[in-house]
Amino acid sequence: MLQSRSGGARRGTAAAKSAPMSIGAVLNLLRDEFPEVTISKIRFLESEGLVEPQRTPSGYRKFTAADVERLSRVLRMQRDHYLPLRVIKEYLDALDRGEEVALPGPARPSDVIDPFDSREGGPASAAAPRDRTLGGPADTDGPRTARVGRAELLAAAEAEEEQLAEWESYGLIGPGGDGGYDAEAVAIARIVADLGRYGLEPRHLRVVKASAEREAGLVEQVVAPLRRHRNPQTRAHAETTARELATLAVRLHAALVQSALKARPR
Repeated sequence: MLQSRSGGARRGTAAAKSAPMSIGAVLNLLRDEFPEVTISKIRFLESEGLVEPQRTPSGYRKFTAADVERLSRVLRMQRDHYLPLRVIKEYLDALDRGEEVALPGPARPSDVIDPFDSREGGPASAAAPRDRTLGGPADTDGPRTARVGRAELLAAAEAEEEQLAEWESYGLIGPGGDGGYDAEAVAIARIVADLGRYGLEPRHLRVVKASAEREAGLVEQVVAPLRRHRNPQTRAHAETTARELATLAVRLHAALVQSALKARPR
């Protein structure tokens, strides 16, 4: 249960004064139990609607003791249960409504849904079933298994064998060692197929792939120290951090593309 590791958060909350706190003060309170937490992480959780601090007239965040407790609960559910943020938010919303909702037992990191599936319309939302915790709807469109065969991939992307061979020749997609394709490969195939309908060919997408690889390298630089940490919980948290950073990188990329398009002369 969640309460099994709540001692550190209770101590932190008890130490917090009733007066609103800055984000730096909140960080100091949380780091006793969550040494890997950062200000960027707190801001990310705020952007996802997990916590809503007050704002001063000049725009500075001010957190209450209740906000600190809520953040502790979110971080604990990520660390101990490997739950995606969408499910955590549903759980907290249910608690706010006075409902009693039981959490599942600790999961394996490999059970976590892709971060892009945590939002409606994310690129992986059609490629993998949604987490059904708390009654979340499951996708009925697309493969329902962890890995699919070549024929299933073609059916999911509504593509032909020649198209898939070309995508593979440009390194946009590829099978695993067992010859199967994972959920990310299905998502990529669908997106590449959709882009092809607008006249974009695989050769045009090499620059996108190169950019993605550079972004992945940047994420890896951030999480590599966590993966080498002696604390196994910190090492496990590295995967959660990597997913969240990847989500932010995709959102930034999309915003930059939109900004660049607006800046072009009409």
